[in-house]
Formats: sequence, C-alpha cells, structure tokens
Amino acid sequence: MGSAPVLNAPVVLGAMLLDHWLGEPKRGHPLVGFGRLADVLESTFNRAGSRRLRGLLAWALAVLPLTFGAWVLASLPGIGWVFSLLLLYLAIGLHSLAAHAKPVSRALRQGNLLQARLRVSYMVSRQTDELDEQGVACATTESVLENGSDAVFAALFWFALLGAPGVVLYRLSNTLDAMWGYRNARFGQFGWAAARLDDVLNYLPARLVALTYAVCGRTRQALHCWRTQAPAWDSPNAGPVMAAGAGALNVSLGGPAVYQGALHQRPVLGAGPGAKDEDIDRAVRLVRQGVMLWLLVLMALWGVMHA
Repeated sequence: MGSAPVLNAPVVLGAMLLDHWLGEPKRGHPLVGFGRLADVLESTFNRAGSRRLRGLLAWALAVLPLTFGAWVLASLPGIGWVFSLLLLYLAIGLHSLAAHAKPVSRALRQGNLLQARLRVSYMVSRQTDELDEQGVACATTESVLENGSDAVFAALFWFALLGAPGVVLYRLSNTLDAMWGYRNARFGQFGWAAARLDDVLNYLPARLVALTYAVCGRTRQALHCWRTQAPAWDSPNAGPVMAAGAGALNVSLGGPAVYQGALHQRPVLGAGPGAKDEDIDRAVRLVRQGVMLWLLVLMALWGVMHA
C-alpha cells in the first residue's frame, strides 16, 4: 500500500473495517492517556498571567510532538502503512457513535425515560435530568450529527489530506477543545487557542459534512436550512452541520437547553416535527450513508491517481 499519505484509500477502508468489527478499544485507548497528559499540562500552565499564551504553549506541547511521532511511524519503509491504519482506526468513532445512540432510542421506545436520560448524559454536556422524551431525542440526534462530523468525517478528511500526521493533529486538537474549550472562568482564556485551532481545523470538513448530509437526505431543504439558520448558531462549524443534518432528516432540533445550571436560548434548526426516538436511528443511518459516499469518492479518486 505504500506510505504516501494523500488519498490512501486502502488504508482508510481498512481502518473503517477495523472500527466496524472491533469498535473502540475497551482498555488502554491512547486518547485516555492523552487526556491525562492534558490534565497535567493544564494544571501546570493554567495560572495567572498571559493565559492565552500559556494555553497556546500547552497545546503545542501536547499536540506537536505526537504529530511528529505519527509522521515518523508512518514514514517507516515497508511498515509505515500499518501504523497509519492503526492511528486512523484509533481516531475515528463511527461504531462508538452508534453504540452510544442506539441505547437511547431503545429506552425511549420502551418508555423508560429515566434510562434514556442517563444514556444521553454520556453523550452531551447539557443537563438531562429534566428532559422529556422529545428533549432526549433532540439532544441525542444533535449529538449524532455533530459528533459524526467531529469524530468521523473530519478525521477522514485530515487523513486523506495529510495522512497519519494530519489525523493525529486533528484528533488531539479536537480532544483538547473538548477538554479546554469552555467559556468559563477557568478555561475562557487558557482554552482560547485550543478552541480557535479546532475551529480552523474543522472549518472545511464541517462544510463538506453539511453538503454530505444534504446529498444523502432532503437536499433542497437541507441546503436552505444551512443557508438561513446556521449563521445564528453560536458555533461556526456545528451550525452548518446541524442545520443541514436537521433539514436533511426533516426534523426540528435546537431550542432551549440548560448547561451548567444556566438556560441557553438556542435557535431552532431544521424543519418539520420535533425529534422522536426513530429520528436518532435515522441520524445514525444518515452518518453511515455519508461515510459510504465518502469512501466511494475516495476509492474512485485513488483509482484514478493509480491508473
């Protein structure tokens, strides 16, 4: 297969098959260890003073050496492709996305709201203990659409573009944004660099994902929702993804949500009725259809390049 990083379609296909067959490692996932490293760096650097600069330095210390290490491993003659495959497998989370979402829809179908609230709390940062059935379905569907972009499509994008170093750079940056990118007293300044860099790395993938959702669903409606609703969302990348995804599914998402005890009045995204349990499964199918589309395009491009 070689170690050439650009559009290495066989490695991508192999990594997706590993994710499908094995899911995430049950023990010893490298991102868990990386999270511990991030905690140490945050406790060391997040102090009074130039917190934005300290946050940028902590980001660089966490991400750049490991990205360089990925480049070294992927460049090894003869076996570099094996490390590339394993690193991409560890970075994507399509199997995990479905594994987290389906128990929520199952609990809703069984009328077990308490269990549904518990399971969705593993997926979202908002408070879930007072959500009704529609609120649980809405939160889960939003999470599937947004995390499909972050944990699957963006990883594929950066691997196709830059190989193993690209996917490691992206996945670690995205993890730091999830850990440090909060707008509160502790992380507002320190996590600024992590949040902005994640925005930059997700800018192109998010728009490709929005287009993918539109192509795989109600295309015209999805494009309309993307154009008219996404600018009002507070995240420049989640807005297009979720608006287009909601429009593609013909479901209404967004609306009020409670985060850390504070009520946030979010705009409504999409069209049609409020989310139900079956919309969670439809969102998972939409992500999977999009992944299949990307794999077909990638394989076609790889075939043309190697014809």
